[in-house]
Amino acid sequence: MSILSIQNIGLTIGARDIFSGISAELPNDGKVGLVGPNGVGKTSLFRAVAGIGPPSAGSVHIARGARLGYLRQEAVDAFTGHGNSVYDEMLMVFGPLRGQEEQLRVMEARMAEGEGSDHLLHQYGAALEAFEHAGGYDYEARIGRVLEGLGFAREQWSTPISHLSGGQKTRALLARLLLEQPNLLILDEPTNHLDVQAIEWLEGTLRSWEGALLVASHDRYFLDRVVDRIWEMTPTHLESYRGNYTAYLQQRQERWERNREIVERELENLRADMELVRRYIAWRKFEEAKGKLQLLGRKIVAIETHGVLGIQGKRWAELGIRAPSLMSVEEAYSRIKAIKSPLVRPAQLHVRLRPERRSGQIVLRCRNLRVGYGSSTLFEAGDLQVERLERVALLGPNGSGKTTFLRTVIGQLAPVAGEVQLGASLKVGYYAQAHDSLNGANTVLDELLTHKNLSFGEARSYLAQYLFRGEDVFKPVGGLSGGERSRLALAILTLEGVNFLVLDEPTNHLDIPAQEVLQEGLERFDGTILLVSHDRYLVDELATQVWEIRDGHLHVFDGTYAEMLAVREPAGSPSAALTNGSKPARERQRAAAEANAARERTRLLAAVEEQIARAEAALAEYTRQLQDVGSDYGAAIQLSKSCAATQAELDSLLAEWSALVE
Repeated sequence: MSILSIQNIGLTIGARDIFSGISAELPNDGKVGLVGPNGVGKTSLFRAVAGIGPPSAGSVHIARGARLGYLRQEAVDAFTGHGNSVYDEMLMVFGPLRGQEEQLRVMEARMAEGEGSDHLLHQYGAALEAFEHAGGYDYEARIGRVLEGLGFAREQWSTPISHLSGGQKTRALLARLLLEQPNLLILDEPTNHLDVQAIEWLEGTLRSWEGALLVASHDRYFLDRVVDRIWEMTPTHLESYRGNYTAYLQQRQERWERNREIVERELENLRADMELVRRYIAWRKFEEAKGKLQLLGRKIVAIETHGVLGIQGKRWAELGIRAPSLMSVEEAYSRIKAIKSPLVRPAQLHVRLRPERRSGQIVLRCRNLRVGYGSSTLFEAGDLQVERLERVALLGPNGSGKTTFLRTVIGQLAPVAGEVQLGASLKVGYYAQAHDSLNGANTVLDELLTHKNLSFGEARSYLAQYLFRGEDVFKPVGGLSGGERSRLALAILTLEGVNFLVLDEPTNHLDIPAQEVLQEGLERFDGTILLVSHDRYLVDELATQVWEIRDGHLHVFDGTYAEMLAVREPAGSPSAALTNGSKPARERQRAAAEANAARERTRLLAAVEEQIARAEAALAEYTRQLQDVGSDYGAAIQLSKSCAATQAELDSLLAEWSALVE
């Protein structure tokens, strides 16, 4: 049975259609993740379901008696006029239960005064049973668990709710919704104001949620661990996929290929039918031509009305298409030609990170490093080393010093103690989450041209790969949204040909399609990466080492994020079972083994490349000396032997290199 039914809804604001044709069913216990590019209307869809912003067309039906709870992205106005403390606001959820508790106290006082009638005892027993059944003895403990789980320290519980920041108010609203336990919980970006520990607590809570859940999130790892279905929203329809986010990725590609084949076959059939009509006419079989043209016209109208995919498996009666007036051959041909394939992918980023040159084997070395400001230490990093092609993810709570560490590595800040050494032949690219290096007074086009000398056409073509098209290139940088600033910073970084990427929250403000493209670009990057990110999906897919700031020290784990969690959690625990989303243990073990093999191959490859470079340099030197040896026959013979031996060594190394890269 469905708790939520959405029937062909659409939303129009002014002359702009936000979305249309959205239909879906949500089961009573379904947990659905809503994904789609920024601006597609996910928040507007949530508002329509919650009854706040009714749709322009279609209908939304909530099951009778169902209670709905809605968490907006920003809940600044959620507690307007409320003078309660944080804890007292949570107590309001249990008003009826506290009323029952007060009635019990009154009856207990009457009995203590000597009143012991059978009626009072019976009334008290029934009230006590109802109180216990409703959770009367654990509601205060529940409040404590939820507040602590969402990051409210006990000393904050007495804070007036009006004194909270916007992010804290959003967390407080989430806490209240979880305590209210609505039958349908709608969450719009619930992880935005949570640290990793609070997100992990929320994941555990939502996995055991007994009602229905509808959540929009850019956190792919969160979706992997919480939902059992994905709704992919476009401006014209909504596709449903079974499973979590990782399962959705695979199904999406399979569905795309299947639909592409259907569309190509249908369009080819239309063209073949059109050609048959022409032949009938040429053969003077006019009745056959007329009959075929009549059927062809009906099919053209059906496709124009419902789309190629919309008519598949449907009878004429279901489609509601009556036979149209007979088209001329020219009209039918023109209308077939005008049919567009619906399988046009949304505009995507094109991130191509190509180093200009190869770095040395040692990229970063730190000795006795202490990180902080002036004489104030945030944490001790000790001795660290990063080699070429490694991908290091730096994790830690907010305020622990992650950004400070990155700025220390690239030389923007001096260490409190110890030293930082960067390797040879490095070209460092630093991506700061605040994008401080962007000049707000420049246009997008001018900002790009300050970093590389390109022609006007080249610059516009390049910016189009980062979704700055048309008049967008003339927008002032200071007026860009967070996502636009992120895309511009990535565009500039990609231009620079760096071989050591230092990235501070690169997926912030990017929607999921952009995150996927960036991840793909980073996976192909033939250089070294030092990454700070709350995006656990990116960290899990990318990192070969995980560095974690904990208890004032930097702890190094040589392995992937999933491997680190598996080591941290005891075998058989619920957390360990869910270490890598819903992936089975065997698959995680296989993935870990493949990751280990890949890291070993990378190390061997780097060592062979170093030897190749030395052999090539030696061969070049011997060749130069041969050219200058003159009439010294003995020296020439010796140099020739050295050349032959070095060439043989080089051939062997190249063969070994080829085997490693296959």
